[in-house]
Amino acid sequence: MEGQKDSEPRRPATARAVALAHLLHQECKNLLELYKEREHFLSPHIPDGERLLIFDLYTDTPSSEQRVGHAHSALSRCLEMLECLIAREVEELGEEFEGEYETARNTVKNRLGHLLHSTGALLENGEGVCEPLPEFHCVQGMDEVEGTGSFAAKLWTYRVLLELTHWSDMAAHALRLLHSERANEQEL
Repeated sequence: MEGQKDSEPRRPATARAVALAHLLHQECKNLLELYKEREHFLSPHIPDGERLLIFDLYTDTPSSEQRVGHAHSALSRCLEMLECLIAREVEELGEEFEGEYETARNTVKNRLGHLLHSTGALLENGEGVCEPLPEFHCVQGMDEVEGTGSFAAKLWTYRVLLELTHWSDMAAHALRLLHSERANEQEL
């Protein structure tokens, strides 16, 4: 069995990153569904299409590296927001509760960290990397939702999960494009 593993061709880093991004996207969609089930009263209050994270691409036709860098920057901010909402949820509950939602949330957090590491390695030469983002403070996130109290916090959590789902999908598309381009370059 081990000899068989050695004879298998090693998948390129871009292919592994694409697979990881697709897996993360599926897990983000699952996490969002679990949150909607847990907070079923949110359905009539679903926020409109406004994004929490808006990044300008520098050109009208960004390269695949720029698209990956763009997604990497957005996902970095998503991780910061996810860490804030986890801390807030743990604080509200008093201790870490381990239900299906919490397990999925921690899986998304860990997988997101791995994807950020992978995309960072792909962009190691600095090509496509967006400008550094300003430092994020948890209070900023709550400013994005009107109102105060637990309902506003729940809406903010919902919007963060929407961002995670959106940007993990954007990362999967950008990485697939980058993988295709690099595979074509290797064939030439």
